[in-house]
Amino acid sequence: MGGRRVRPGLVLATCCTALFVSSMNAVLINVALPMIRAGLGASATQLQWVVDAYTLMIASLLLATGSMADRFGRKRVFMTGLVLFAAASALCALAPTTAWLIAGRGLQAVGGAMLTPVALSIISATYTDAAARARAIGVWGAVSGVSLGLGPIAGGLLTDAFGWEASFWLNVPVCVAAIVATALFVPESRAPRPRRLDPAGQLLMMVFLAGVVGALIEGPEIGWSSPPVLALAGAAAAGLAVFVVVERRSAEPMVDIRFFGSAPFSASMLIAVAVFTVQGAFLFLMSLLLQGPLGYSASATGALLVPMAVVLALSSPFSGRMVGRRGTRPSLVIGGAGVSLAGLMLALLPADARMWYLLAAFMVLGVGLGFVNPPITTTAVAGLPLSQAGAASGMASASRQVGVALGVAVAGSVAGVDDARLVAASRPVFWLAVALGLVVVVLGVVSTTEWARGTRRRLDALFSA
Repeated sequence: MGGRRVRPGLVLATCCTALFVSSMNAVLINVALPMIRAGLGASATQLQWVVDAYTLMIASLLLATGSMADRFGRKRVFMTGLVLFAAASALCALAPTTAWLIAGRGLQAVGGAMLTPVALSIISATYTDAAARARAIGVWGAVSGVSLGLGPIAGGLLTDAFGWEASFWLNVPVCVAAIVATALFVPESRAPRPRRLDPAGQLLMMVFLAGVVGALIEGPEIGWSSPPVLALAGAAAAGLAVFVVVERRSAEPMVDIRFFGSAPFSASMLIAVAVFTVQGAFLFLMSLLLQGPLGYSASATGALLVPMAVVLALSSPFSGRMVGRRGTRPSLVIGGAGVSLAGLMLALLPADARMWYLLAAFMVLGVGLGFVNPPITTTAVAGLPLSQAGAASGMASASRQVGVALGVAVAGSVAGVDDARLVAASRPVFWLAVALGLVVVVLGVVSTTEWARGTRRRLDALFSA
């Protein structure tokens, strides 16, 4: 550090700036989708890839970037991520075609994968006192909630005033400011014993995820029995099979397959995928519904989504306190029930739905998502030996992104119809949300039984042997 005094507050502010821009970007793009479709002549399938090129790449790289930062230096990887994110955002804003935009979104995700997990590592390394670290992480969580709340309204205002490109241009000056602050204030740090990189596992995971999501996106467009879709499905199956073999034989695997012997851990992964499938499908589909048959502008769409984000931000800490007092079961049951109820309200959505009905459904969904999110990580971490807490948290984050990608793929299967039929075509997606909410309720109960705790104890014995 060249003798320079570390200022933890400035380090935290810098890291939170990166979190703010990357988190808000995920929400901004959904509000801008109808404008992108109109401006670039994008099909429903291409709109899905605009979103999923980002989420897929993020999900694939989240685990690897943490290991890279531990090995090569957290500040170095963090700055690289900021540069990539800014450059890719500019490329997206300048995109003359949808294919260009999709490629830019994939590159943007490479940078984004170097931001959130690495920034959290920087904060943990900077705040060595446990109480101070807890307060810093609390600020970090609050910034995430604020970014999700501001994202819809900011995206709507920018899109209406300046076009969809403005959502990407916004990232550039914020990233430049964060790059300067990182160079000036963030100290370099590395892990004393970094994990080995697992390029084979990384590649196979990307093949599996891209195959699954690609088949779901392309199937409705070109036919489920078409050669490209069958090839994507086959690649996904082969990628998963080889991944399991490779990871079992690796000394330091990206994903230790033994983790899934713990019922609480496995349940947390399934819950994350289920609930974020609902969230991904909701954000993608509701933007098209609100700005299509329901007749709202982009700004009004953003404003309608803000109450959901506010309720989510308020219910999450309440759920966290409930988890601390009563365990994860009550929060998961309440959250899953909320997701199901919101899905039911949207499945019964009338074509001339009033604003109050939409707001009520969105806020119920906010309660559901807010209650489920905290116990996902808690269940994942509690489901593994303490020494594997970092891996559990990383895999929970990756599972969330996988869920969003699947949700967009499912929602996009009905997005190609005209506005007159879109409300009716959307109903099966919302009935799926009802079912996934009930799955969360069941898993919330099963993962907290004595049988589930027994599988966790057996895993403890396996790792301590």
